[in-house]
Amino acid sequence: MSQTVEPERTDGGMRAVKDCLAGSVGGIAQVFAGQPFDTVKVRLQTQPELYRGTIDAVRKTIQNDGFGGFYKGTTTPLVGVGLCVSIQFLVMEHMKRTFAKINGTPSGQAPNLSAAQLYMAGAAAGVANSIVSGPVEHIRVRLQVQTAGSAAQYRGPIDCIGQIYRGFGLCGIYKGQVATVIREFNGYGMYFLAYEALVQRTMRQTGRRRDELSSGLVCLYGAAAGFAMWLTSYPIDVIKSKLQTDGFAAGARKYNGTIDCAQKVMRQEGVRGFFRGITPCLLRAAPANAATFIGFEMAMRVLG
Repeated sequence: MSQTVEPERTDGGMRAVKDCLAGSVGGIAQVFAGQPFDTVKVRLQTQPELYRGTIDAVRKTIQNDGFGGFYKGTTTPLVGVGLCVSIQFLVMEHMKRTFAKINGTPSGQAPNLSAAQLYMAGAAAGVANSIVSGPVEHIRVRLQVQTAGSAAQYRGPIDCIGQIYRGFGLCGIYKGQVATVIREFNGYGMYFLAYEALVQRTMRQTGRRRDELSSGLVCLYGAAAGFAMWLTSYPIDVIKSKLQTDGFAAGARKYNGTIDCAQKVMRQEGVRGFFRGITPCLLRAAPANAATFIGFEMAMRVLG
């Protein structure tokens, strides 16, 4: 079967603007669909002594904070994740076009990239994204672990950013960044590899253009991408969350870095400690990432 031809798109700055706008739509959809699951995941990762499991964490969150507790720290990701997903799709689409040129794919024809190329395109998107996702997630997790029954250290995202910056500068804002970069590199490599490989296979088998794929398939492939990301990156995400909720001053810190954190988790909790909270994470993966890709693909169809 001949390669499916995609509609020509405007070049240069306008293409980048469309990628960013469509990415923002996908990011906002992701936050609303996935934030409650993420709150439960972070609490299980960072406060294992408080919760016996997913159901217990859900019950105690409702008991202490009401249903609004599931959306603690939402303001930061709502702004930040929109920007993050914009960066992800901007870099991913740029890398796809770059690899297509290297492969000699004619302009306007759907690129048929190798698995290695798709992985590296996604990894590049993840590393670029980490510049924003690191501090966004740092602020979010610190707000997520606060409960109504405890003395709130931060009144909200702006207060949290201000306190950390005044006390510890940019290094404080970027706490846990090494673990974040590692997670983003492999996580988004697997994320976009899974999604794009499924899309490309369907286009080859059916002869359809990308914008002719059904919403159901886009959602299904988005959910598969989410599972691919988290099943391969969850242990480093646990380390990231522990580092980002750790103390700042030498006397208040439990961990002295990524390796020290990994060693202590293994020593204190065993292998199980690296997968604490994975249930709500996987429950979140399907709706959040289906929403991300359907938001992006639909926005791109509207933008043309």
